[in-house]
Amino acid sequence: MSTDSTSTEISPSGAVPARALHADLVGARIDWGLAAGVGKRLSRPGPKMTSYTRDAARAELADAAVRAEGPVREVTGLADGLAVPTARVLDRDEWIDAAALSMRSMLSGALDDADPSPGLSGRIGGLQASGLLAFLSSAILGQYDPFSAGPEGSDDPGVLMLVLPNIVGVERSLKVVPSDFRLWVCLHEVTHRVQFSANPWLRDYMLDNIAVLTSETGESVGELAGRVTDMLRGDKPREKGVIGAMQLLQSPEQYDALNRMLMLGTLLEGHADHVMDAVGPAQVPTVASIRAAFDKRRTGPRNPVQRIIRALIGMDAKLAQYIRGKAFVDEVVSRVGMDRFNTIWTSAETMPLPDEIDEPAKWIARVL
Repeated sequence: MSTDSTSTEISPSGAVPARALHADLVGARIDWGLAAGVGKRLSRPGPKMTSYTRDAARAELADAAVRAEGPVREVTGLADGLAVPTARVLDRDEWIDAAALSMRSMLSGALDDADPSPGLSGRIGGLQASGLLAFLSSAILGQYDPFSAGPEGSDDPGVLMLVLPNIVGVERSLKVVPSDFRLWVCLHEVTHRVQFSANPWLRDYMLDNIAVLTSETGESVGELAGRVTDMLRGDKPREKGVIGAMQLLQSPEQYDALNRMLMLGTLLEGHADHVMDAVGPAQVPTVASIRAAFDKRRTGPRNPVQRIIRALIGMDAKLAQYIRGKAFVDEVVSRVGMDRFNTIWTSAETMPLPDEIDEPAKWIARVL
């Protein structure tokens, strides 16, 4: 929503076009350069490796990302016809730089339009963002970033990133076969690349909803308090934990946008996990032990500080996305097959609704 009285048209996806809201986006007033610089100083060093081990892991990850492409396309039926792109294999500092650039693009509109001197509030926002970047730099194994330009000469609209020290650190802690684990991780991240490259509308759909979520509502404190009270007294469904707290503070438009993003994220992550397990037995000899060890790690106990940080940034909500999303995809594919499941990628209208994620039969009845 805009802070002025000018009305905005709603796009077919149900979200306000991102470019129409650029002036009001919170992300446009964050000093992302400061965020990256401080984030790199705050980030922890990765596991110790010799130069030989690091170079060998880098080469194997780059190769695994290419080898994962064929099986993923075959299982998903989402062959996009594009040449197989090379992945960026990064250390933690490099990932922070890339993530800050991506967040600036995603949350601020066009990079050329962003305010080069966001002032004191921008520096404060940059310092806050630096802590998030530092924490995530040791937690992210890999990601497909649809908001950054792909490799030079590539037709891919985004870039696939793999964080080498984090992958090596996890494979060591889980005591799994390194080559198998690296390919297994690549299967998940390459699935995200195929999801977006085969369905280009997903990127704009995300941007439109992010624009709504990061825009100022223009409400007074009294209006905000009244809306929070109404929501607490009402029966409107809310997520648990930090996501539910966010929903209390959101305007009706932002509430709907967050629900759309949650459903999209749940679908994307669940679909990628489904593909990992569908492809794994033929491509990754030790996939069963990797899945068991990784799931145990995901849900295992953490120290109090980690639990607080994970709650604040919504990582536990993301874990729920993997679990709920995979159950949804597993059920639909088992009932109707992958070809009919792929109807889900047609448009915003075929995305699962909140009450359909846990009851896939409702989505099947509505869409198929």
